[in-house]
Amino acid sequence: MAKKITIYDIAREAGVGIGTVSRVLNNNPSVTPETRTRVTEVAKRLSYQPHTYAQRLARQQSETISAVIPFFTSYFFMEVLRGVQEKVSEYGYDLVLYGVEHADEVESYVAKALRRGKVDGILFFSMKMPDRVLADLKESNLPVGLVDAVSPSFDSISVANSEGAYTATTHLLELGHRKVGMVNAQSMSTPALERLQGYRRALEEQGIPYSDSIVRCGKNTRHDGFNRDSGYEAMLDFIAMGPDMPNAFFISSDIQAFGAIAALNEKGLRVPEDVAMVGFDDIELARLMRLTTMRQPMFQMGVLAIERLVARMSHPEMEILHTTFSPTLIVRESCGALMTSEGTPSAKSRLR
Repeated sequence: MAKKITIYDIAREAGVGIGTVSRVLNNNPSVTPETRTRVTEVAKRLSYQPHTYAQRLARQQSETISAVIPFFTSYFFMEVLRGVQEKVSEYGYDLVLYGVEHADEVESYVAKALRRGKVDGILFFSMKMPDRVLADLKESNLPVGLVDAVSPSFDSISVANSEGAYTATTHLLELGHRKVGMVNAQSMSTPALERLQGYRRALEEQGIPYSDSIVRCGKNTRHDGFNRDSGYEAMLDFIAMGPDMPNAFFISSDIQAFGAIAALNEKGLRVPEDVAMVGFDDIELARLMRLTTMRQPMFQMGVLAIERLVARMSHPEMEILHTTFSPTLIVRESCGALMTSEGTPSAKSRLR
């Protein structure tokens, strides 16, 4: 049986992205004549046949994409949405944001979206949806994309949280710290659980026993614990340990790290002279705070999410794709690696 040609085959042969192929096939005017000709010629050579549902969708689409997000004010989502909005505007779609706090709200929204048919595709961010909701979405054939979440039934874009936490913790261990604590988010959060796994693996590989006593989460549960107050509260708990307090920390988000730094400063402790620290995210403020952190390609995740969803909307026969980004260690002053022998920041550290 001959292999079915998809837009991924065209993109590979033409040397362009799937978003570009989709725009050419849907007569989007934003493509240069040279690129349009190249893609069209490849499509003809490969005998590509658009899916009839895609053609029907093109005639009936509402020009609207929905993004379902657990909370709007998280720095992570703000940066991802910046990429989403830029790409949505390029394609000429309207973007509707829908904020949810609980799984039952997701179920209610999906039921309304399927009943009204007012959106052409939906992006779901950082949420574990009930199986019945996933089944309803699959049966509906509504184009769906997942960001910071994974399901075998839908395209997904995620970050290797465990790998990032492992790298961050290993970095602190390689700097000579033997008692590395962790400030984590709430245990019901998938990223928090995965980052805890990576932290534990790094300790175990260095022969250091894991201990619950040096893993804390603040009481503030807003944004699943990924907030400044949570980091502040957790660090106050650590400071109360006195001499038993770790002298290095992996912190599961930058915004929590800022709260932790505030708590340390209040008690007269300095970063990195007294306490070394590595965060996770690399939001814009991390550079200003000179925070060593694991960089997530948040903007790029948003861009790719829209490219995939638009391609899925026009070509539902495409194979399901899962992309996992590996976070990158960005070394600044907070971990102590860039300190001079006199204990002052090096010129190199001020350049990052």
